Amino acid sequence: MNKIALFAFRAEIPCFLHVMLNAIDLREKGCEVEVVLEGESPLVLAELSRAEHPMHALFEKTKTLGLIAGVCRACALATGSMEAVMKESLPLINGMHGHVGMADYVLKGFQVIVF
Repeated sequence: MNKIALFAFRAEIPCFLHVMLNAIDLREKGCEVEVVLEGESPLVLAELSRAEHPMHALFEKTKTLGLIAGVCRACALATGSMEAVMKESLPLINGMHGHVGMADYVLKGFQVIVF
């Protein structure tokens, strides 16, 4: 089985849309997929969690499928996104000086793709 880790760094909804679409597509094609929110990307959570947002249903599907592995704790704090992370009950990851280490994924056999 192919193992893919999609690291989202940008706080742009169109960019994160492609993360979600690819995560779902890869899962449907039999891959093990984990999405990690790093950098400024936790900022998209407040927008996507709103029921009236056009991409809300896709965000909910991504969460329901268990594709979001977690959010960088340091970046959630730095961007003021901690409340949105908690509201969405997403795990916080902080194994590399408060951030998410790509090495952990590489050592587990994941191909890391950065958005």
